[in-house]
Amino acid sequence: MSRSAHPAGPSHGHPVASVDPVVAPLDLAALNPRVWSANVDRLAGELMVAGLSATELAAEHGTPVFVLDTDDLRRRARSYATAFQGGDVYYAGKAFLCTAVAGMIAEEGLGIDVCTAGELVLALRAGVDPDRLALHGNNKSVQELRLAVESGVGRIVLDSHYEIDRLAELAAEAGACPRVLIRVTVGVEAHTHAFIATAHEDQKFGFSLTAGQAEAAVARVLSHRQLRLVGLHSHIGSQIFDTGGFEVAAHRVVSLLARIRDSHGLELPEIDLGGGQGIAYVDGDDPQSAADVAARLREIVERECGLAGLAVPRLSVEPGRAIIGPSMLTLYEVGTVKPIELDGGLVRNYVSVDGGMSDNIRTALYDADYTVVLANRLSSAAPQLSRVVGKHCESGDIVVRDCWLPADVAPGDLLAVAATGAYCYAMASNYNRVPRPPVVAVTGSQSQVIVRRETLEQLMANDVGWDPAVSRVDSSVVVGG
Repeated sequence: MSRSAHPAGPSHGHPVASVDPVVAPLDLAALNPRVWSANVDRLAGELMVAGLSATELAAEHGTPVFVLDTDDLRRRARSYATAFQGGDVYYAGKAFLCTAVAGMIAEEGLGIDVCTAGELVLALRAGVDPDRLALHGNNKSVQELRLAVESGVGRIVLDSHYEIDRLAELAAEAGACPRVLIRVTVGVEAHTHAFIATAHEDQKFGFSLTAGQAEAAVARVLSHRQLRLVGLHSHIGSQIFDTGGFEVAAHRVVSLLARIRDSHGLELPEIDLGGGQGIAYVDGDDPQSAADVAARLREIVERECGLAGLAVPRLSVEPGRAIIGPSMLTLYEVGTVKPIELDGGLVRNYVSVDGGMSDNIRTALYDADYTVVLANRLSSAAPQLSRVVGKHCESGDIVVRDCWLPADVAPGDLLAVAATGAYCYAMASNYNRVPRPPVVAVTGSQSQVIVRRETLEQLMANDVGWDPAVSRVDSSVVVGG
């Protein structure tokens, strides 16, 4: 079954949502290869990642800990590079970015899309060729635009008339001619959560195709000789399982290409259809392969260009979470287990772990589904309807909303949550002053810390206190007197 809609709406108080509350899975220890990374398996009942056991990883690095299967990451990156050969694939820096991952992605032939100065500087620090970077964002600062121009970023995706003028001024100052794309909103809403569907009209990104907004942006860019317009950009959403939305988006983008040709005598050589390819978080998810996505998108673009009498432009895509998402898991240690009686006599175990919404906000933010298993041992106990919750002072602090775990799960056990590579560490916080976990890369039965665990001392480093003498007020002065 292919799930085309990401779960939406506030449901943390519902007794049951994403699993059958009566019929438990036959094998609680099973590892669906669509959900888990390629080098995750079990040995003597214990979860293994590329030859290292969950117990070994937790003992060496503590919990919570993000564990990256680097061979799986490289394999996924290569699959997209191969599938879209002759075009460009941009890894989503916002999904997860550190210097080690940026370097691996570049080595496998992919570019990176960044949307802030921090992401841009990190990619440059990792040695990524700036020509292989694309800068996104709806409100890029002057500092960010200047850095992009001075660094030689390969593509800057323009999002407003103000930004067009700012970039033209900065380019003139630098004597540069940056290549730019115009982001257009094509009026296609992907079958996804409202907060991650980005092509409908009522949102902050891009120029609408209605009322001539996109065409006005084209004319404005072309009026600046310091800017080199090379193409159009479209992004219809995230966690997408089919290409139906891309078909409509491509038709509208190509129609705009034809109007640009007719109005300005210019055939733009590139289009970026964005992406947001879905991944399997739970058993029912059935994502498409990179090869299938590439074949279908090429077919759509070639057909639309043929109908419009246009040369087929260079195709760029941004797969989003599809590369890093499945390659990482999170290990937690259980702290408490609390049985709660539900309506109808059902009992749910609330299994509290040592992380939570500070390292995975997606369940609270999007009602995201995840797969969780007991990682440090096999159990012959009966399945128990469960909810994995965090340690934060919020009733919505939920890691896995509805799941089945062995009834004998106890404090000290380890749980593994699959597919946490995208938008988990990247959106992590220090809520309740909790330090962020480390990221550990595993390959060939060896582990290496690539992002250190934060310490309490680091959390306090920016808290400089207050000097009463600096802000002392003369009590004899009466305000408004």
